[in-house]
Amino acid sequence: MAHIYMLFSFGADEEKAQQARHKLDGWKQAFRLDKKLVFKFDRTEAAGGDEAGKAEKLKSKGKTDSVNESAKANGTVKLLLRLGFSAHEKITEHRWVERIPAEEPFKSAVPRVIKPGAADFAATEEHFENLGKSYGFMGDAQQHPG
Repeated sequence: MAHIYMLFSFGADEEKAQQARHKLDGWKQAFRLDKKLVFKFDRTEAAGGDEAGKAEKLKSKGKTDSVNESAKANGTVKLLLRLGFSAHEKITEHRWVERIPAEEPFKSAVPRVIKPGAADFAATEEHFENLGKSYGFMGDAQQHPG
């Protein structure tokens, strides 16, 4: 199964990134796209690395306002989305590739589609697989218990 990757850069706007997460979660549930639509967040830190660590701890305690403020001050948020439809679902895949970048909050996040055969496809695929591994868990990957 060939994958298509979509990269969205939200800059320092954590709120837009969370809106995107909620929209993707809704689509996954409504259209039963559990393994066909997988996404991870790539958060890069600015100079204050300790603040990002504090923000993650606050996030785990449910203090999202502090997380949003800290994330805005610390760096950029990128969403890396992987679409994995089988060969007989090409029309559905094409519709999602067209739909996602056209909707808010994605269209304001500098959308970029990376298809197999693109020069940076292999690097993007490797980066997607490595996101969250350094933490010993899937990080922002959407893993729901079955």
